[in-house]
This record gives sequence, C-alpha cells and structure tokens, in this order.
Amino acid sequence: MGVRLMVVDDHRLLAEALASALKLRGHRVLAAAAPCAGAADLVVSRAPEVCLLGTAVPAEPGVFDPVVRIKRERPGIAVVVLGPVSSPRGIAAAFAAGASGYVRHDERIEGVERAMLKARAGEVAVAPLLLQQVCEELLHPAAEPDDEGARLLALLTPREVEVLMRVADGEGTRQIAAGMGTAPSTARTHVQRVLMKLEVGSRLEAAALAARTGLLERAAEAAEGPDPRP
Repeated sequence: MGVRLMVVDDHRLLAEALASALKLRGHRVLAAAAPCAGAADLVVSRAPEVCLLGTAVPAEPGVFDPVVRIKRERPGIAVVVLGPVSSPRGIAAAFAAGASGYVRHDERIEGVERAMLKARAGEVAVAPLLLQQVCEELLHPAAEPDDEGARLLALLTPREVEVLMRVADGEGTRQIAAGMGTAPSTARTHVQRVLMKLEVGSRLEAAALAARTGLLERAAEAAEGPDPRP
C-alpha cells in the first residue's frame, strides 16, 4: 500500500523530481512544496502520513523549527529529513526536533522509500553508519576553531589596544598622541608595533582585520575593563 506523503525542499526542482519518482512507485504525493520555511502550514493542513523534508544546512539554527511545529500540531505525521551526510550535529538536531528518520541526499530512491515505510510504521529510519557518526561526534566533538579575534587581542598590550581602537576610528598620529598624552614619535612607535604584531602593512589593513575578526569589539571590552558592579 502506497504512502500518503508530502515532499518539501528549498529547491523546488528537487522536490518535484523526488515527488514524481515516488508517484511512479505507487505512492500518493499530496504536494511538493518549497521553501521549507513556509511548508509547516501546508503539511499541518494536508496531514500526510509522511513528510520528506530536504535541507542543505541541517546544522543551521532554526532549520528544524517546521519539524517542531508539525510534531506539536500533528504528532501522527512522521517526518523524514533528507540532508547531507557530513553533518552529525545536524542529524542529532533533526531527531531532537522530532524527526522519525534521516536519509542522505545521495541515497537511492529505494533507500528513501524504505525510510518512509519504516517511519510510517513508527520505527526510527536512519542508516547504521549515520547513527555511528552521530554518536562519535557527540562523544568526541571536534575542537572548535580558534577565535581569531581573541588570539590577536592577546598579542597586544593594553596601550596597543587603545592605539588600535584610535586607528580604527581614523585618527592620525598627532591625534593619537594628543588623545593618549604622548609625543607623536611615541604614538608612531605604538602604531608600528600594532601593525607588526597583526602582520599587516598599513593602518587601513589593521582596521579591516580588527573589524573582520571581531577584534574591535573585544578591544572595546578590554578597554572598558570588568564591570565594577557586583
């Protein structure tokens, strides 16, 4: 017996192609919708047995909000996510939102069909290899990339931090010197040290690097110091 289903994907062409392939295999496709963000209303109103939800960014915050809503308003609908294989955290997020299954984007149509049938039967539909990857990632998470802004800030003295902030504000050497109460030659030396430590060749490059890495915000926090309030 065919499954009553809906296919939802950010790419309409993919949604329609998958819907057509499943129709040829005897399933009743109620709709093929895109994008995912507006699909929850349609899925809730049409109440299929299974919803196939495609996404290219499963780890992005909020991407599975439609799943949460569907399961809240229509708990009997089984949601199977179609997503990339290289996102263990995304797979975990899909199940945390209430999905019944997760299938790789490059899976054959037979694999998608098996997942649909398992999800409709109330079973978890996920390949053992994907489940193993999720467990490995959760048990041994990859190290977070270094915070470039924090790393660069650690290279500078408090005096150099102030100089960098003034450089970013567009102050020239004499303005920096006046604002910091130093001689222009001293201010120039501080600027050169900042450029050397940041490994840039000009003040403009230093300001751009600081803005791009969040160093300006961190520098402002460092200049203000800790909040004296209890």
